[in-house]
Amino acid sequence: MMHLDGLTPGYRNALWIVIAITGVMFLVETAAGHMYGSHVLQADALDFLDDTLTYALSLAVIGASMRVRAAAACLKAFLLCLASLWVLSSSIYHLFVSGLPRVEIMGAIGLLAVLANTACLTLLAPHAHRDANIRADGLNYRHDIAGNVAVVIAAVAVWVLQSPWPDLLLAIVATGQWFFITIQMLQQAVRLYRASGESSMR
Repeated sequence: MMHLDGLTPGYRNALWIVIAITGVMFLVETAAGHMYGSHVLQADALDFLDDTLTYALSLAVIGASMRVRAAAACLKAFLLCLASLWVLSSSIYHLFVSGLPRVEIMGAIGLLAVLANTACLTLLAPHAHRDANIRADGLNYRHDIAGNVAVVIAAVAVWVLQSPWPDLLLAIVATGQWFFITIQMLQQAVRLYRASGESSMR
């Protein structure tokens, strides 16, 4: 979780805009991936879900105790773990029951995701000197943009090969990584929650 105590009004407004952008993109990629058969879009949506939960929960627990912050971190990790497991399971299932995704939808939404992450990076950049979390997130957004570009490349590969395999394989690799990361996040959050409970009893 990010510690946002003492943030300026401009910083707070920027975060709310970022939450709106990432939340909408999570819904768009999830819905489009489901409707048009692209699992890599659903996998890419996990990045937007992570950003939305990180900023929204961090804003919600400003000034709260360490135990409340730890509980919020547990909630975030649990939701991400469930989402990544669902996308991973669906992708593996469709290895055996496959259909060709709509490549034009994949490509268009992949490009839209690039624009969305670029906008978030631009919004947060003026505040990077105040918060090490934002400087770190600048690197994360660049990584996310690379993932968005990979979605576009996968769409091209599906179109060229007329095969769903590029979409499925990239989705499985991406969500497999996400699942293991979220398991680690959940373990760390649970340890922090337990530690905060012990410290509050002293």
